[in-house]
Amino acid sequence: MISFNYETDFNLDNETQLSKWISNTIIEENCKEGEINYIFCSDDYLHKINVDFLEHDTLTDIISFDYSVGKELHGDIYISVDRVKENASDFNELFEDELSRVIIHGVLHYCGYKDKSDEDEQLMRSKENYYLSKR
Repeated sequence: MISFNYETDFNLDNETQLSKWISNTIIEENCKEGEINYIFCSDDYLHKINVDFLEHDTLTDIISFDYSVGKELHGDIYISVDRVKENASDFNELFEDELSRVIIHGVLHYCGYKDKSDEDEQLMRSKENYYLSKR
């Protein structure tokens, strides 16, 4: 089950459509949907999580905590709406497009994709673009 939670004034207006898109992505990646929680928050909220849990004193657009068991995906995906807005502006993207990229990026991590090396980052970006085309 995919759920959307809000720690800020921001609210999605297309939760059902996004949920179906994420579910279809999981199925196409040969994984099983467990409990996945998206938490939309502010820079300050996510920065505190980054410092407290990861000991990184930086701003970020997404932090995911993966509780998956094998191919059954479970986890909490925190997304800073502030950071997504700024990144959309910096990359000359629509906010909705950048938000969708971050949303699918989180679940692709649970499917096993990494982004620490250049090669892994290229594969992750390719997967993001593929699934963005299926929205």
